[in-house]
Amino acid sequence: MRRVLIVAVLIVAAAMLGLWRSHGGVLNRVVGTSSEGAQGEVRDEIRKSFQLQPGARLEVQGIYGTVAIETFESDMDARNGAQDARAPGTKKAEVYVVRTAKSSEALSRREVIIEQTSDGLLVRGKQARHLGLWEHLFGSNPNEQVTIKAPRQIALSVRGVNGHVTTGDIDGSLEAKGINGRVELGQANEFAEIGGINGNITVGLRQLSERGARLSGINGNIELRLATGLNADLTARGMNGSVRSEIPDVAVDKDQYASRYSARIGSGGAPITISGINGNVRLTRGEGPIADSTSTDKNPMVGQKAEKSLSEPKTFKGEQ
Repeated sequence: MRRVLIVAVLIVAAAMLGLWRSHGGVLNRVVGTSSEGAQGEVRDEIRKSFQLQPGARLEVQGIYGTVAIETFESDMDARNGAQDARAPGTKKAEVYVVRTAKSSEALSRREVIIEQTSDGLLVRGKQARHLGLWEHLFGSNPNEQVTIKAPRQIALSVRGVNGHVTTGDIDGSLEAKGINGRVELGQANEFAEIGGINGNITVGLRQLSERGARLSGINGNIELRLATGLNADLTARGMNGSVRSEIPDVAVDKDQYASRYSARIGSGGAPITISGINGNVRLTRGEGPIADSTSTDKNPMVGQKAEKSLSEPKTFKGEQ
């Protein structure tokens, strides 16, 4: 048995040595002992601006890092307050991306594409080149930080982000899916769909269309910041947690025989459906600064450290 083990070790060692020779020391580069990594991180920056029509769709996909979306009401220049001279109705969106890695080779593993589409703007991260076995196993992805300034008259979709996400208020629909990190969303109008989140969530709802809002498959606490004048009917089921209201005129009823909650907001109307939640839900009034949802409603299963790579969202109890 000992001979077999020794022979196996020698075969593996010979194979690794041959791979190192044939690829010019690829093992050293993958582990991060290159001169670039020793001198500090490598980085690049992307700055682009686009004109967006009111109601345009802004999509952010596949980012390995933080996403921050700031929204504004007018085209006032931040530095001198001067109104931008451009075609009536259009507004300027600015995208700033910072990518950092331990080496140029690690930085080249991925890229961030920024492109104007027929209905708006798309910012997406993707693998830039084919990865060999050793690089796939031992290499590291660059960190991507995306900052976007956009008019609030947009529809927003954020998907597949491995990091903290923050957004400002928007006047259109909101979609947030497949996010591994804390999520802080401003107020949304029309329709909101949030799911497959591993982290605490804060989201504001100002007005809803008949489609309402849907939150499902979330491993974290939720704070729903409801604007004054919102009319909706809330139902929650399939939860490992509770629902409570901090709004004096909104009462939460619990089914005596099932983990099901309901609440009428205002005069009722648009549906707010919550399901498959591993955490607690708080209803708060939408005015004032956004509270950190990690400060209350502690849950031992919430806020686990984000993994290095993004995986498919899990299916939770009660998720449709």
